[in-house]
Amino acid sequence: MRQPDGARIHDLLTQGRKPGEIIPLATLTHELGGGADWPTVGDWERVTTDLLQLVRSGDCDALSLGLPEIARALVCTGPHSHVRAYDAAADDFIAYGPTERAAVLAEVDAFLAGLVAEQDLWPGDGLLAPLTRPA
Repeated sequence: MRQPDGARIHDLLTQGRKPGEIIPLATLTHELGGGADWPTVGDWERVTTDLLQLVRSGDCDALSLGLPEIARALVCTGPHSHVRAYDAAADDFIAYGPTERAAVLAEVDAFLAGLVAEQDLWPGDGLLAPLTRPA
């Protein structure tokens, strides 16, 4: 990932969080004023393009989680968002929100914990040191 964007994002994803905590890019975007503050961190489009390139070229470990549509939609929205789905059998809409999103992330966390118990995920080569914070 291009620098200094990658180092800034790493800093945002790790500072004040629990080790191993899953932070979807949608959560980071939410924390960045719904995306309005992305320019202070980096170029969102370039960052996501670089991330996809890293994954597609095999330059780091990545997983396809195969999440169902609702779970995928919840992970791709902010932490306080709601997703509505039409239930044809009941002829009604079902609302999914932060509680269901947290449950999806907990399932992903459990799945990843099982994987890394067997072998750590490879973050790639040539990693830079994290940003240093003034004392």
